[in-house]
Amino acid sequence: MARLVLLWCFFIFTATSVNLVCSRSPQKDHTALFVFGDSLYDPGNNNYIDTIIKANYYPYGETFFKYPTGRFSDGRMIADFIAEFANLPLIPPYLQPGNHEFTYGVNFASAGAGALSETYQGFVIDLKTQLSYFKKVAKLMRKELGDAEAAVIFSKAVYLINIGGNDYISFLTSNSTVFQSSSKQEYVAMVMGNLTETIEEIYKKGGRKFGFLNMGSLGCVPSMKALAPGNTTGSCFEQVNEIAKLHDAALPKALEELETKLVQVKYSMHYLNISYGERRNNPEKYGFKEANIACCGSGPYRGMFSCGGRRGVIKYELCSDPNDYLFFDSDHLTEKACKQIAQLMWSGTPNITGPYNLKALFEV
Repeated sequence: MARLVLLWCFFIFTATSVNLVCSRSPQKDHTALFVFGDSLYDPGNNNYIDTIIKANYYPYGETFFKYPTGRFSDGRMIADFIAEFANLPLIPPYLQPGNHEFTYGVNFASAGAGALSETYQGFVIDLKTQLSYFKKVAKLMRKELGDAEAAVIFSKAVYLINIGGNDYISFLTSNSTVFQSSSKQEYVAMVMGNLTETIEEIYKKGGRKFGFLNMGSLGCVPSMKALAPGNTTGSCFEQVNEIAKLHDAALPKALEELETKLVQVKYSMHYLNISYGERRNNPEKYGFKEANIACCGSGPYRGMFSCGGRRGVIKYELCSDPNDYLFFDSDHLTEKACKQIAQLMWSGTPNITGPYNLKALFEV
């Protein structure tokens, strides 16, 4: 009698090729990675929605993939390196056509997304919608694998979340009454409320292990420095940094409360304000020549979001070697910088990533 053999397939990306790898079954002891967030983690979901917030054109992707994937970088991003460190294949975008294999995880992140649905509404996949996609995946996996096997995957999985930056930039740059009717403290509380609600919903589906970044010096990225009123000295946009500091004060408190409230929850938080600040202030120490000006863009600090010439500004400047730069475009890190941050998230000591690092979460 003939036997039906199921093959599990995934893509392995190298610098020069994309290879489809198949095995008879997924690794029994692997830990899946589910990713939520904004452009820091988006691997190309925005390619498949009607939006101008895309990175599916040159020079994005030029160094590693050799073609634009939709990632806002010259190559791989933080979540890609975390998957590599965890011996997982690259985690694909949820909206990628033909993406029906979720055993290793899936990435829901969308460039421009916020914790609040009003943030860039109509142009992004907000956090609430990302959560709804996860619930669809959970339902499908329970149907395909059975409740018991799916429950094991969800409980062992790590859930990587980065959200809030776009909410705060919108708050400070939009004329919308939705944003202007709240104080900074009230607004941060709204963002934090939506984030904690999302964590609780993932917990209900079995999630127990979560990874976060704090906001860091949001006002010091090239785009924000370019917007800072009267900025001729390269100083940061302090009004943006002020609200980022409120977020960074609220996030650990919220996570500690959830850890107490939700049984078995463990989390990792990387202090991006420290790692980014060190590289901005001492770029040569970390192998960078330039930390204030982006590799790709136009205007002061190449802070105008014009990389690739597809967003209304045709002319832009492009550096010769992204490895010399901390930032690839006006808001996003180079692959080199992403790898350094990912390494600290993966195995950093408690003063930079705690109370657990991601390596510990994947192994627990």
